[in-house]
Parts: sequence; structure tokens; C-alpha cells
Amino acid sequence: MSQFAYVVLSNPVPGREDEYNDWYSNRHLADVTAVPGFIAAQRFRLMDDSAEGAPAQRYMAIYTMETDDPAAAVESLRTLVETGKMAMSEAFSMEDMAIHLYETITPLVCKAPEGA
Repeated sequence: MSQFAYVVLSNPVPGREDEYNDWYSNRHLADVTAVPGFIAAQRFRLMDDSAEGAPAQRYMAIYTMETDDPAAAVESLRTLVETGKMAMSEAFSMEDMAIHLYETITPLVCKAPEGA
């Protein structure tokens, strides 16, 4: 099976950042990884939001997918969200969100153990 990274850039609704982070970290990551094809998830916060060219979104979630049909996995996720079968927080701003799907082109490279 091939691996993919499904990247979601987003912001909370103004004034609801704590609610957004609680929902995203404690519920949404697990909800998405329960969808067939999605196998892992991790969130990140932008540290240099004033840097030239920085994205408008302060948060990023990277979902690792392992599937031969990434379009079907993404469509399953989209259907769950659109039908309300996957709970979305009202603290999640849909206005400036960006989603990108990347295909893995190299294996994961890790630092060699010390002394190896």
C-alpha cells in the first residue's frame, strides 16, 4: 500500500481557541484515524506567524494515510463530515481552512542511533 500525508491548515473561531484545541486534540484526531485509510495523526502550531510568506492558518494537522485509493479515503472522511456523522466543533473556522494531499516519495529517514 502507498502512504500519503493529508495536511489540514486551520484556525479557531476568534475567542474560541481553547475549545478548538480541546476538540481537535482530544476528539477529532481519533475520529479521523478511525476512518479506513487514515492510520496516524499529529497537530502542530505555527511558531513564526509574522514571517514573510507565513500561512494565514496558525495550526496544522498531518494525517498519515496508508491506502491504495486515497481519493476514496478522503471522500469517506468528507461524507462523514458533511452528513454530520463526524462531529465538527463550532470553534473550528471553515472560512480559511486549507487541505492538501501529498504522496510519499521517500521512506521516513531517522537519525542513526548514537555510536552506530
